[in-house]
Amino acid sequence: MEAHYYNVDVNWNTDRKGMMCSPELNREADTCIEVATPPEFPKGIAGIWSPEHLFTAAVSSCLMTTFLAIAENSKLPFESFSCNSKGKLEQVDGKFLMTEVLLEPTVTIAEEKDRERAERVLQKAEAACLISNSVKSKVTMTPIIKVLNT
Repeated sequence: MEAHYYNVDVNWNTDRKGMMCSPELNREADTCIEVATPPEFPKGIAGIWSPEHLFTAAVSSCLMTTFLAIAENSKLPFESFSCNSKGKLEQVDGKFLMTEVLLEPTVTIAEEKDRERAERVLQKAEAACLISNSVKSKVTMTPIIKVLNT
């Protein structure tokens, strides 16, 4: 497979915030994202996506898209997928690092007989997630499988 490139442009607006867009995405559809320094840092701004949120979101959304592809290829019937995630920022040897991302995916299935398959698909998705495989942060997954009507 040949290399793929993903372009992102960030432009400073004011204070500690700017606008992030991609020329590959439809700019007329409000796909740009306002980004800012998080409030834990000097002059940080609450209520706006931060690089730390986006880092955590990249890991979480990659797990979801990888799960969806593997579930489809495995013909796993499922009703829903969601994932709560938490990125941990720490200072290590004088540098700030995202040291860990905790993922709590929840997959809802219709029948108990599909539980083991759903667990296997989630494990495969965790192992194959290209973002998780690209970062040095520890990625920990605690899956939850729910069965409808139980």
